[in-house]
Amino acid sequence: MTAYVIADIKMKDPKWVPAYAASVHDIVHKHGGKYLSRSGNVKTLEGKPLETTLIALMAFPSEAAARAFTNDPAYAPFVSARQGGSDSRFQLIDDTDLAGTIPYLPKG
Repeated sequence: MTAYVIADIKMKDPKWVPAYAASVHDIVHKHGGKYLSRSGNVKTLEGKPLETTLIALMAFPSEAAARAFTNDPAYAPFVSARQGGSDSRFQLIDDTDLAGTIPYLPKG
């Protein structure tokens, strides 16, 4: 079952970004993941805008693969740098439909 990681980031000090951007893609790929988007072009369509400056969306073949990425020791220094230079939240979701009415998604 596909698992998605949604990274919601509010930059405080962008010094960490160049090394992170140059290196983390390889760690994501190592765990079978791929970026679907890594964009600072964030627009609120409904509701109160968050102070988000960057959203990354990654797809992994499973929850275990997504967790292996976030727990990879090679990723740890990048996590520390990101957390030091931003307020960030990583969320994990699967590809199910909670209501079970979308025929091409597994029922959640």
